Amino acid sequence: MFNSSLMLRDLVILSVVVFFMLSMAACGSSSDSSVSNLSGAIAIDGSSTVYPVTEAVAEEFQIANPDTRVTVGVSGTGGGFTKFCVSDTDISGASRPIKDNERELCAENGVEFIELRVGLDGLAVVKNKDNNYLNDLSMDQLAKVWGPASEDSVMKWSQVDSSFPAEDIDLYGPGTDSGTFDFFTEEVNGEGGASRGDYTPSEDDNVLVTGIAGNEHSMGYFGYAYYAENMDVLGIVKVNGVTPSNETVSNGSYALSRPLYIYVSINSLQKKEQVLEFVRYYLSDEGIAMVIEVGYSNVPVDELEASRRTVEESVQ
Repeated sequence: MFNSSLMLRDLVILSVVVFFMLSMAACGSSSDSSVSNLSGAIAIDGSSTVYPVTEAVAEEFQIANPDTRVTVGVSGTGGGFTKFCVSDTDISGASRPIKDNERELCAENGVEFIELRVGLDGLAVVKNKDNNYLNDLSMDQLAKVWGPASEDSVMKWSQVDSSFPAEDIDLYGPGTDSGTFDFFTEEVNGEGGASRGDYTPSEDDNVLVTGIAGNEHSMGYFGYAYYAENMDVLGIVKVNGVTPSNETVSNGSYALSRPLYIYVSINSLQKKEQVLEFVRYYLSDEGIAMVIEVGYSNVPVDELEASRRTVEESVQ
């Protein structure tokens, strides 16, 4: 009798435990299924500068949502808008604001969008790691190097500064479809698109890194994140005595500070749940932290909150 009572008690306890475990498993599977039910493709293209942030966000998003497929291309800001404004992509990264002609192209094709500033970047002027004289250049000296009038004219570094050696100038920079190119030429040469043409262009910043790293007397420019990734082979050139950093970019004391954007199709937000959830994650505390991780600076908190409201208002 004593043993039977003990057995009955143990069975009751075991039943309660099993019921509790099954209930917890059911709750867990329900949560997991809600994540796994999010599926579909998200097409992104545009700026090579914004790319490292978007790619990092995409990787984390796909881990949490394995049935989604996020593709992130690098056609440059201009090339990205060309695709975005004909609905070939859902999101376009940009290292400059959209131009009037691009805005008109979107309007002609019925593409409505929202503009979200996701970070700040100090465009890096870089040199070969072994170069010991290109340490600090003024904006005027940069213009003398990169101005359109310098093509086939300013060919030696000694022409830029008499203290520099009479070595051949070897330049690397983004191509004309790049927002980085537009920004640099506007700020340095006073007109967007105005540049000498006798340099090595590429929309792939890794190609530029390789070129600059291969010649002691070379110089180039691109987003700061690519410099941060390649400090072992590249050196930074101060501009007007200021080095790009989170502080100098955020407070505007660095002359080549610029905003970074993503442009999002309202149609995609409203009709593709995966796009909406991706943008929500991008602007979340976890997602936006990628901006700092790749070497850029965050936008102010109040602006981030405003961007989140913009997203929600666009789907109401």
